[in-house]
Amino acid sequence: MPAATEVTIAPAGLNGDLTIPNRATGIVVFAHGSGSSRHSGRNRFVARVLQDAGFATLLMDLLTEDEEEVDRRTAHLRFDIPLLAARLSQATDWLTTEHSTSGLRVGYFGASTGAAAALIAAAQGPERVGAVVSRGGRPDLAQRALRHVVAPTLLIVGSLDAGVIELNEEAFAELRCEKHLVIVPGAGHLFEESGTLEQVIDLARDWFVSRFTGETPR
Repeated sequence: MPAATEVTIAPAGLNGDLTIPNRATGIVVFAHGSGSSRHSGRNRFVARVLQDAGFATLLMDLLTEDEEEVDRRTAHLRFDIPLLAARLSQATDWLTTEHSTSGLRVGYFGASTGAAAALIAAAQGPERVGAVVSRGGRPDLAQRALRHVVAPTLLIVGSLDAGVIELNEEAFAELRCEKHLVIVPGAGHLFEESGTLEQVIDLARDWFVSRFTGETPR
């Protein structure tokens, strides 16, 4: 598996780690949740499995270093969903201009508030985004954008994440695209319980494989 390459994403100057396996069939851009970063162990675990399945991955920070410093004091920017969605759209634009990724279809993997940003960005760029997966997400924060999402969308939530289950169910009802909602038994918000993150990974991998390649996962 090739090593990740550190990249700077214009125009905001966002930091990212880009990994491109041989003969990649698409690229998955990760949108982390509030207070997290591209160094999230859970997202890196998911990324490695997706790379093994033939997908390029982009783990990126949605805020600049200066913004991160401000956010550590105020915890404000991490909840600015329109800003985070705009950053995802900028990253998608950047990928289309890079020689190594310009021919790859784009998918989003969002967690917590990052899932809302992913859905808004998907609604704003329907011709560019081929699939969306939300892990323990807050798709309800995408609000009016939900009805405009075209990309097939998978919502994954833990059975112990009671309040978030209801929010996902409400958002699921608003979506008009191909969609699926999975509640993982025995999982909390962060899927830290034994075996639960592995279930998320299997679901996400199969969703991207089937929507990007048309193959039925084994």
